[in-house]
Amino acid sequence: MHFFDGSLFPENQEKLVITVAPYGPEWMPSDFPEDIPLTMDEHVQKAVDCYNAGATVLHVHVRELDGHGSKRLSMFNELLARLRVAVPDMILQVGGSISFAPEGEGEIAKWLSDDTRHMLAELEPAPDQVTIAINTNQMNIVEQMCEADLAGTSLARPDVYRAYREMTIPAGPEWVEEHIRRLTINGIQTHFQLATTAQLETVERMMRNGTCNVPLILTWVAIGGGFDQPNIYNLANFVRAVPDGAVLTLETSMLNVLPLNMMAIAMGLHVRCGIEDNLWTQDRKAKMSSVRQVEQLVRISREFGRDIASAKEAREIYRIGEFYADADETLARNGFAPNRNPSQRRPLRRIA
Repeated sequence: MHFFDGSLFPENQEKLVITVAPYGPEWMPSDFPEDIPLTMDEHVQKAVDCYNAGATVLHVHVRELDGHGSKRLSMFNELLARLRVAVPDMILQVGGSISFAPEGEGEIAKWLSDDTRHMLAELEPAPDQVTIAINTNQMNIVEQMCEADLAGTSLARPDVYRAYREMTIPAGPEWVEEHIRRLTINGIQTHFQLATTAQLETVERMMRNGTCNVPLILTWVAIGGGFDQPNIYNLANFVRAVPDGAVLTLETSMLNVLPLNMMAIAMGLHVRCGIEDNLWTQDRKAKMSSVRQVEQLVRISREFGRDIASAKEAREIYRIGEFYADADETLARNGFAPNRNPSQRRPLRRIA
């Protein structure tokens, strides 16, 4: 991405799209009983409250009544159907690569099989987006968490802590290409969850070879543990590699969430918040609900002078429903340089 004179002025930036992740599948209801939805009615009401606070993208997970994350497709279908009625304009983004919550006492968080994960393309009603990881890698979500982050929560239990510490993301090239193909056939946008510049480069190669003809709507997930650390150097390097036609959201965890989101607001990028990412106020004196986190970002952005996108505007910014015919169109729409024509050879430039 290029930053010209005036790029940091709000009048030259897109309106802010706020993604909220209010379902916190890695937590148990006892970790934050005031804010973790349990019943289907509570799931729906949480979405309504976050939408009314200013969020226009909802990151969807579903919880069973016993408090554990659901792996039942029927539960996702039921929630999506009710959300289409309750928040019809909101962008519904299903977390597509992993089921975070352990299913039983002391049991490791389990990955869904390839076939079951492909069933996310068959959700009905179809969500607007499904997130996807690129390249199999470690996802140790607790690596940069400290004792204060985990105090009094289920993640402080040694067995649960170890489960998340040892978690990996299976996202090999054949599975990724097939998943994107199935999502596209069903009109579901792929939302790329990228941990490093190397993963972005893999996406670019897929677009160049014609196996990924979709908008580059992505989130930089900086949580450590196999992902980038959230610091200004990693952020600058990642942003520099992202083409101008992409739409970039920043994501991190715990007390890094607010500082990184403030950077995103200032830079004209987009933000994500919610209890899936962070439970705490910045002084750690209290837990902070997803709605309060959305309200905080709305307030900060408005004080900066950057307006909040409406749901309709967010859909236009995210290019919901847009797909491309071939690699040439994909590269052009996403702001990448065109593929090199094999018959073309660039002469060497001599320095005088």
